[in-house]
Amino acid sequence: MKNTVSYAFRSDDLSIMTVDSVGWQNISRANYRCSSDTRPDHGHVVFQYTLSGQGYVDIADQVLPLPKGHALVVQVSEPHCYYYKADSTEPWEFVWINIRGEEASRIWSLVIEREGHVIKRGADSPLIRQLWDIIGLINRENVTDKYRLSVQAYQWMLTLVQTSREAENEIGVVAITTIEKCKTFMREHYASPVTLDLLAEHCDLNKHYLCRLFQRSERISPLAYLKNRRIEAALKLLRTTELPISRIGRQCGFESPSYFGKVFKQYMSMSPTEYRLNTLEFPYDAIYYE
Repeated sequence: MKNTVSYAFRSDDLSIMTVDSVGWQNISRANYRCSSDTRPDHGHVVFQYTLSGQGYVDIADQVLPLPKGHALVVQVSEPHCYYYKADSTEPWEFVWINIRGEEASRIWSLVIEREGHVIKRGADSPLIRQLWDIIGLINRENVTDKYRLSVQAYQWMLTLVQTSREAENEIGVVAITTIEKCKTFMREHYASPVTLDLLAEHCDLNKHYLCRLFQRSERISPLAYLKNRRIEAALKLLRTTELPISRIGRQCGFESPSYFGKVFKQYMSMSPTEYRLNTLEFPYDAIYYE
């Protein structure tokens, strides 16, 4: 495949997320500029990833470089301009994809909130490999059907969301090991009285620092994580055993039947007894909170 390919797709179907355009370019001309002011269409989002050389983007009163391994993430409706500088020492080589649809805009807002308008990914990362796959699918197999391309766009977007969450939660190997140690302890001891002080002692960390670390990684507090595990265990016992409800509450770490009933109703909008009997609405042996 030559290193200047580009494809555009036009459709009036707004019910699905679709590929607007995609390609691979090598820019060396000084007049290369893409400005939101000159675009006739404001209905899509732009992802442009630098393979070599460097471009720039003016956005939100900032001038941001786009070096190798970095991608531009903008909505066409946002005031911006990305371009190649005349005094650059090498061409700006990049791959891009523009995607149309309300869901694409929603995901773009999420990614920009997490990482900003310029994000970093490796050339061999799943996100960039999947982008090459989309280009190859069109180039080699002449795939132009909007539904097949929509499937590709959705899969690529899911990878973007996943890797964006991982980038936001990047906290280092030691911290990840500590959090896994904390989670394992709660999974194994949910039936016992577990406090933040006990968790901090087990992980050999200050409890306030442990809370911040856990929240950043898991998007939930340690004690909320513990409560999820306790409710999961209770749901399974209610559906798969004949144990009295008061005993199930104790076995799952709840200090009293009334507290067990209160927390259970917050999760399931019904009492433990009602859940045990309600096999039609909830025909499951287990429910998991992740």
